[in-house]
Amino acid sequence: MFCRFKHLSRAVHEEQQHEHGERAYPRNKKEEMSSTSLTVWRKSLLMNCKGFTVIGSDGNLVYRVDNYVGRPQEVVLMDASGNSVLTMLRRKKLGVVDSWVVYEGEVMKGKHGTRKNPICCVRKHTNMLKLLGNPNPNVKAYVYNGGSDKRYAYAIEGSYAQRMCKVLDETRRVVAEIKRKEALREHVSFGIEIFHLVVHPGFDPAFAMALVLLLDQM
Repeated sequence: MFCRFKHLSRAVHEEQQHEHGERAYPRNKKEEMSSTSLTVWRKSLLMNCKGFTVIGSDGNLVYRVDNYVGRPQEVVLMDASGNSVLTMLRRKKLGVVDSWVVYEGEVMKGKHGTRKNPICCVRKHTNMLKLLGNPNPNVKAYVYNGGSDKRYAYAIEGSYAQRMCKVLDETRRVVAEIKRKEALREHVSFGIEIFHLVVHPGFDPAFAMALVLLLDQM
């Protein structure tokens, strides 16, 4: 199964390189070469587990998620060796807004909570705020530095259900993109279970993948 997915990953990467050459707007060649292209498969490599498998353009395993059942309170992004890279914990607060905090590495929880400081908080953007006249109704979630939610550092726009999202910083610069692939090559169809995660220079691929996991939860 894994060998088959490596083949799919290379096919997706080849098509993406072809797409880059057809884009209407100019793009710096050095920036293009520095972008990280990941193929995300919404499936765990372990039997009887639900999760994600993330493959690089070279066909090698980069990240994995195996602890993904229902609506978990904790999601752990691991590297290829199974080491914890980022841990996401659902906030236990009253209200209807889905909110998560992200920690670096493994998190040890005690009766007084975690001893680590979160690197960011990710909060779902609700329909209620859209009805109140939000200037950008396409926003799906906001990313805040640390554990605060006063001033956002990144906004996520688009439709994750359609696998068409962009992560933008405060200057509206796109730092990462989720792209759906619809293609037929060698009798293989790419649907929403296999998609692209393109990370532009200066943005952490692991953090971008963490945002994918939280969008999937939200």
